[in-house]
Amino acid sequence: MTSPKKTVSAPYYSIGQLRLDHWNELKCQSEELALCKKGSSNEEKQKVRVKKLLEDLSAVEQYFAIPGKALVQKLERSLERAEYMFLAKSIGTTTRKLISDVYSGNPYFPKEDDSEELEQDTVKDLNMTSKNYFEVLFLENLDNSDETVLHEKLRELQDPKDQFIYNVIIQHSFQDALVALFFNPNIQAVVIRYAPPFRSSNITELIKPYIQNLLNINLDDTPEAQIGPILGKLIARFRPELDVYYVTDTALGNLEDATLNTFRRIYYRKEDLQELHLAIIRGIAERFHTPFFSALKKYSQRPTGVFHAMPISRGNSVFKSKWIKDFGDFYGRNLFLAETSSTTGGMDSLLQPTGPLKKAQEMAADAYGAQKTFFVTNGTSTANKIVLQALVEPGDLVLIDRDCHKSHHYGLVLSGAFPVYLDSYPIEKYSIYGAVPLEQIEKKLLTLKDAGRLDKVKMLLLTNCTFDGMVYNVQRVMERVLAIKPDMIFLWDEAWFAFASFTYTFKQRTGMFSANKLYEKYQSEDYRKAYKSHISSLKDGETPTLPDPDQVKIRVYSTQSTHKTLSSFRQGSMIHIWDEDFRRKSENTFWEAYMTHMSTSPNYQILASLDAGRRQVQFEGYEMVERCVELAMVLRAKMVDNPLLRKYFDVLTVKNFIPDKYRESGLNEYYDSSTGWNRMEEAWENDEFMLDPTKITLFIGRTGIDGDTFKNKYLMDQYHIQINKTSRNTVLFMTNIGTTRGSVAYLTKVLLDIAKELDQEFDSLNVREKELADSKIQSLTQDVPPLPDFSRFHSSFLAVPGVPGGNLRAAYFLAYYEENCEYINLTDCRDTLEEGKEIVASSFVIPYPPGFPVLVPGQMVSKEIIRFMLALDVSEIHGYRADLGLRIFQDSVLNRQKTSTAMGARSLK
Repeated sequence: MTSPKKTVSAPYYSIGQLRLDHWNELKCQSEELALCKKGSSNEEKQKVRVKKLLEDLSAVEQYFAIPGKALVQKLERSLERAEYMFLAKSIGTTTRKLISDVYSGNPYFPKEDDSEELEQDTVKDLNMTSKNYFEVLFLENLDNSDETVLHEKLRELQDPKDQFIYNVIIQHSFQDALVALFFNPNIQAVVIRYAPPFRSSNITELIKPYIQNLLNINLDDTPEAQIGPILGKLIARFRPELDVYYVTDTALGNLEDATLNTFRRIYYRKEDLQELHLAIIRGIAERFHTPFFSALKKYSQRPTGVFHAMPISRGNSVFKSKWIKDFGDFYGRNLFLAETSSTTGGMDSLLQPTGPLKKAQEMAADAYGAQKTFFVTNGTSTANKIVLQALVEPGDLVLIDRDCHKSHHYGLVLSGAFPVYLDSYPIEKYSIYGAVPLEQIEKKLLTLKDAGRLDKVKMLLLTNCTFDGMVYNVQRVMERVLAIKPDMIFLWDEAWFAFASFTYTFKQRTGMFSANKLYEKYQSEDYRKAYKSHISSLKDGETPTLPDPDQVKIRVYSTQSTHKTLSSFRQGSMIHIWDEDFRRKSENTFWEAYMTHMSTSPNYQILASLDAGRRQVQFEGYEMVERCVELAMVLRAKMVDNPLLRKYFDVLTVKNFIPDKYRESGLNEYYDSSTGWNRMEEAWENDEFMLDPTKITLFIGRTGIDGDTFKNKYLMDQYHIQINKTSRNTVLFMTNIGTTRGSVAYLTKVLLDIAKELDQEFDSLNVREKELADSKIQSLTQDVPPLPDFSRFHSSFLAVPGVPGGNLRAAYFLAYYEENCEYINLTDCRDTLEEGKEIVASSFVIPYPPGFPVLVPGQMVSKEIIRFMLALDVSEIHGYRADLGLRIFQDSVLNRQKTSTAMGARSLK
C-alpha cells in the first residue's frame, strides 16, 4: 500500500505558512498593481506577478470552503477586467481575515465598510460572530451543476436557530479528499458518496512537498467500490475526531463488518438529504457537549441555601466582607457561584462518578484513544503515584529511567517495589540526558531472566517525551519488550506530550495509539503467520524479537499534564488506560490507589477545565497543534538565518540530541538555511528516538552566561519572558497551543537585543576582563562536567545479591532516624572514595538544573558523581546542604542492614 519515503525539502514548513505568505504577497503585489500607470510596462509585469500568485493560491484554496477556489476565480476575472483598485481592496480584506482567523470562526475581526461582493456567494448567511463554524467535506465525483444543487439543498436545510453553521467543500477523488483533510483543520465531518475515483488531476508541484506521505499511498489497482471504506479507515487513523458518513448503493447484506464499524452512519442514495444534515449537526452537538462543565454552569445559577462546609461557596463570605471584597472582584462572581462541595443535584462525585463527571471522563477517553480516562486535580505527580500504587506491590521489579520525574521515585518508595534503574545516554556537551536505548532495556530484562527474576518484573516506566523533547519509538519498545516479557505493564509518563494525540505524526509515538495499534496487530492472522515464520528462522538460543500472540497482553498506562500543553487550569491532569486485564486484575486496586491520593474535596473548576479542554482538542486540536509546531519551526528558522543571533546562540536540533545510530532515517535537522525545511514524517515513523520540535533548546555557551543567570537576569528580569528549564549552557523555550505569532516575534527581538548588548559589553572589556570572560566561555563550551550514570545500590539494599533491583523503600525509611546518618562534605567525600572506602547516600540528591537525581537513598556514591557535583555551578541542589555536606549512612547501620537483607534474600529464593 505504501512505498519507501524520501526526505524532501520545502521552502515553507507547512501549507498554512505557504498559504498566509502567498496571500500577504498577493496583497502587496495587487496594491502595487493598483498604483501602476495604465498601459505601462510596469503594469504588465505586475499583472503577471499577480496572476502567478492567484494561480498558486487556486491550487491551495481548492481544499478550503472559504475563501476558497471560487473566490480566487472571481479575483482572476477582476484581474482580467483590469479592476485593479477593487481587486486590491478585496484581496486586502481577505488577507486580513485570514491572518485574524476569521475563516475558522474567530469572532474578533473588526467590521469594516469595505465591499465584499466577491465573497457573498461563498459565505452566504455565515454569521460567524454568534455561531460555531465548521466545514463538511463531501467526496463525490460531481459536475459543476450538480455541485451547485448540492450546495443549495444543504444551505436550505440549515436552520437559523441552529447553534452551528457549516459550509460544504466538495472533492472529486480519494487523493484530493486526503489532501483536504491534511490541509484544512475546519473540516469536522466527512461524507463519502458512492464510489469515487482514486487519482487526482489537481495536485500541483507547489503542494507536493507537503503531502509526500499521502502521495505514497497507492490504490490504483483497488476497485472503486472499496475506495470509500478505505478512506474511512484512514480518517479513523489520521483524524479520528471527525464524524464520517457513507452514502452507498451496496446492498446491506454485502457490507462488511469492518465497513459498518468504520462509519458513524451509512445512508443509501434514495434516503432524504435532510437525514444526513441532521446527523451532521447531531454529531457536532454531541462532541460539543461538556457534561461536567455544563452541569457546573447550571448548578451555579440555581438559588440555593448553603448549610454545609465552604463559606466561600456562592461568594457569601467574600462579597459581604469589608476586607477581601477585592479578592472577589479580581476573580469574578462566577468562580464563587460554581464553588461547591455538592455531589448531588446535577453534580457528581469524583471518587464514585455516576453522572456528568463519569460521562466527561468517557468522552475524554474517546478523544485520547483510551479505554478509560481518569481526571486528576493535583497534577501528574499524583497521577504517577496512583498508577504505581495500583499496579505494583512490595517486591515487584520496575524498570525505570533514572532521570525521570521525582514523583516516580517517591511512588516506588510508597509502593515498596524495587527499582531497576536504566541510564539514558548522556549529551555531555549540553549537560542534558537523552533517553534510554532499547538495547539497554533488553539487556536488563535478559539479565533478570537469567537470574530467574523475570517473573518479578512488573512494569517498564519511561518518560515520553522528556523535558528536553526526547521521544521514544513507543511501538518498537513495547513490541521488543513484550517478546521477552509478554505481560509487561507499561507506564509512559507523557506529562509534556498530551498535545501529541491530535496530529498523526506525533500521535503514533503515544502510549494509547500504540496500544490500540499493537492490539489489533496481534489479533490478526497475518501476524500469526509472521510470528511462526520468525520463530522458525531463529537459531538455537536466539531471543525472539516478536511477541507470542497467544501469550501477549497489552497493558498500557499514560499520565499526562493536560495543563502543561493543552487547555486546563493548573494541576489538571489525566490518566489514560489501555489494559486488556484492567477489570480482571487492576480495577479494584486502581480505585483504592485513586481514592488514596485524590481529595474528597476536589477542585470543580479544574475538573470543568479538563472537560472543556477535551471539547477544544476534539474541534481545534489538529489545527492548534499544527500551528504550535509551525511557530516553533519559524522560530528555529529565524535563529538559524540571522547572523547576529548565530554569533551567540545555536538552536540545537536532531543531530545534537540523537546519536547517528539511533537515526536510521538520517535526518539531521528540521531546517537548513540553504535547502529549507526537511520533511520529518519518515523519521517520526522509524527512528528509535525523535526530537519534539516544540521544545527549542538554545545553546548559550558563547555568551559566557550560564543558563540560570540567563533565565533570571536577562529573560525574566529585563524582558519578562518565562521559561522553565535551563542547563549549565542551555535554555529551553517551548511553544504550545497558546503561543502567538506576536510572542515569537517578541522573543526574536529580545534575543537580538541581548546579542547587541553582548556585542557592546565584549567590545568594552579591558585585557583582564577579556581573560575572565574567555575563561567563563571556555568553562561553558569546553570544560563541561561528565554526566554520571547510576552507580549501583549498596549490597545492603539489593533484593537479591548480584541481581538488579534495589530496596529503595528500606533505604528511604532507614534514613528517617537521624542517628543512622552522618554528613560529609564533598571534598572529604572525594578523598574517602580515593582511599577505596564505601559511601552510601541516605537521601535523594537532585541538582536543579538539570533536575534529575544523581543519588537516591541506598545508592553507592561514586567518584564520577562527586566530580559532577563539584563541577556544578547551579544555585540549588535538592537534598544537599553545602553547610552540612552530603547526608550518608553510617557504616554500622549498613552492616546491620546487610544482615537483614541477606536473610530476606534467602526467603525470596
